[in-house]
Amino acid sequence: MSESDDQVSTEDTMRERADESRAKLWVLVGANRLLVTGVLALSFFVLFMLGALLDPTLSGLLQDRNVIESLYAQMIGSLITGVTLVVTISQLIISQENGPLGEQRTRMSETLDFRSYIQELTDKPAPADPSAFLREIVDATQVRAEALEDEIERTDNDDLKDEVNEFVDSIVGNAETVREELDGASFGTFDVVYASMDYNYSWKIFQIERLKADYGDVIDEEQDEALDDLRSSFAMFGPAREHIKTLYFQWELINLSRYILYAAIPALLVSGMMMTFVDTTTITGTILGVEVLLWLVAVTFTFTLIPFFLLTTYIMRVATAAKRTLAIGPLILRDSQR
Repeated sequence: MSESDDQVSTEDTMRERADESRAKLWVLVGANRLLVTGVLALSFFVLFMLGALLDPTLSGLLQDRNVIESLYAQMIGSLITGVTLVVTISQLIISQENGPLGEQRTRMSETLDFRSYIQELTDKPAPADPSAFLREIVDATQVRAEALEDEIERTDNDDLKDEVNEFVDSIVGNAETVREELDGASFGTFDVVYASMDYNYSWKIFQIERLKADYGDVIDEEQDEALDDLRSSFAMFGPAREHIKTLYFQWELINLSRYILYAAIPALLVSGMMMTFVDTTTITGTILGVEVLLWLVAVTFTFTLIPFFLLTTYIMRVATAAKRTLAIGPLILRDSQR
């Protein structure tokens, strides 16, 4: 057994486990996606203008109408390809919801069975709201952890007692943090999934298995049953989180498809107008010391890239969340936790 395996408590929240800055995680997953899209668009516009001002040859190139036509013609082709891709993604998501009656009946049966397991775990009907659903499981893990602590108080093994006390303190602290994050969180935003990612249940399952293996000769039947009950409660949290995360991904990708379609139509219109109506010889003058034509190209080109920026921000969140929840159960994938 390695030295790291003896470490009963560990960093629980996603930011602590990832060992990354709060600002980076906020941009990747926490911030509103439309806000991040706007920041990307503004950053691109500023960099485009700076590049044009630092390289005077660009202004000369923009005086050639062929350059304008080529630039926006390629953009139209890219937009059409992107919209086609988005429609394909939407069809794939919708197709997962379609199926014969037997498959739909199986899905319903499995869902109701899992809700029955949760009812046995919490001794109350499983809530319909996703945040309350997860919160009930978190509450159950805390209750069973405290019950385990009471059972272990009877042991004469001081090492076991110290490890369990530290373990339970870690569970209670993590549960309180996640419970606060889930309180008031509504499905459709990333808050529910974000909070669930802060519950480090996989490490806790591993620690239960380690405690049973290390102290199996001193744990009595009641204490062993308390460990099994706690392990079962954590085992319920894993699939519950994965189910809610999957629903959120489908929800988010459908929203992404809609937003890109909304943004692509005006972007196509702007590209077409730049190709058809812009006469570089008639657009003269300056604004703030910068040629009007350069302002026009910078603004319109940035605008036509908004669908791409939307795709980037949404996939950035989905990919980050998927990567950080790849494993279900006691598997530690990140070096920072080993």
